[in-house]
Amino acid sequence: MADYAKIFKAYDIRGLVPSELDEGVAEAVGAAFAGLTKADLVVIVHDMRTSSGPLAAAFARGAASAGAGVVDGGLGSTDMLYYASGSFAMPGAMITASHNPARYNGIKLCRAGAKPVGQDTGLARLRELASTGKLPRAAVPGAVIKQDLLSGYASYLKTLVDLSAIRPLKVAVDAGNGMAGHTVPKVFDGLPFETVPLYFELDGSFPNHEANPIDPANLVDLQRAVRESGADIGLAFDGDADRCFVVDERGDIVSPSVLTALIAVRELAREPGAVVIHNLITSRAVPEIITEHGGTPVRTRVGHSFIKAVMAERGAIFGGEHSGHFYFRDFWFADSGMLAALHVLAALGGQDKPLSELLGQYQRYVASGEINSEVSDQAAATARVRDAYAGQDGVTADQLDGLTITGKDWWFNLRPSNTEPLLRLNVEADDDAILAKVTDDVLRIVRDGD
Repeated sequence: MADYAKIFKAYDIRGLVPSELDEGVAEAVGAAFAGLTKADLVVIVHDMRTSSGPLAAAFARGAASAGAGVVDGGLGSTDMLYYASGSFAMPGAMITASHNPARYNGIKLCRAGAKPVGQDTGLARLRELASTGKLPRAAVPGAVIKQDLLSGYASYLKTLVDLSAIRPLKVAVDAGNGMAGHTVPKVFDGLPFETVPLYFELDGSFPNHEANPIDPANLVDLQRAVRESGADIGLAFDGDADRCFVVDERGDIVSPSVLTALIAVRELAREPGAVVIHNLITSRAVPEIITEHGGTPVRTRVGHSFIKAVMAERGAIFGGEHSGHFYFRDFWFADSGMLAALHVLAALGGQDKPLSELLGQYQRYVASGEINSEVSDQAAATARVRDAYAGQDGVTADQLDGLTITGKDWWFNLRPSNTEPLLRLNVEADDDAILAKVTDDVLRIVRDGD
């Protein structure tokens, strides 16, 4: 019997295949999802993992058994699912475990219009329906129809970014054996890019490195390729290609905060005065730059469900996260690593400076990156830090998401992991000396008392 409580996470379904997530579970979830959404049509896309095709077929059987017609998009990225859900106004499912190791798989779900499905927006109810076995059964099952989504997806993205007058660029792309190897050639077709491809072969065993570009170790090959080929830029995507990281022409990793600021400025030029969302881990340069360009910055908690909800509530034109997720109002408030990449390529190709020089204006502070500490009591460790800074002159605290402490020339955020006994620390400061001192001080308090 499947442990549905274990595989249903905060934002999606994820587990080991087949011990936790198998075709029977996928079929049950498909039937429950069709019943929950009362959809006439459901769209399904899957990634390149060996188990993804069979799981997608099982999900389709379940949805069809409940009476829903199924549009089977075959291989694709998560943002291709959002494109289909938004364009065709139908709920959808993406079979993927994103950047997780090969033995995992999962199901990401959205309602019509690419609206997210999380614990508070249907996932808890879906778990209840799927786990009881009391699933809807239609007298006449729906039909499963295969449809190419890649061409429409690529064409739509290119309507959102003006690429008509850019100079030729050499672009190194590390697909990590994930879905970018499938989508990049189609999206780049007809554009003035010479591509230097790394690991475009679809292989869910990830033979070269994890498809998780937030870990610098997984960017080493791309950095080397950029330097050796003389590329103007390097792009790295995660397994389901909804996140994108960038390397400049020197092989240096570009902070997602810098990309958030760059894209925000581009979007504000198109729509002056618009709202732009940033989460509380992004650099404080981001709200500064948004304000300087006439926009309204809005700070949110970490996590796509919070970002998407606030974006929809405020009608924000764009949103960025430190994790490499970038959200666009004109993409149904959903995230797309490929669309973010096109914005960066358009900015680079629309002028003559190298990428490092172009981005220099958006890099104002130094940052620690995320530092994890294993602690036995997350709340107690956080309380020690809060108490240590309480009452200091010029120091403020807030608890929007974890604990954020802000001083005159520094700030840090300390957040608990939802799944592990870890505290995640991010520090930013005006210079390296201040950064080192604040980082050491906080880590000493967190770790010494444990």
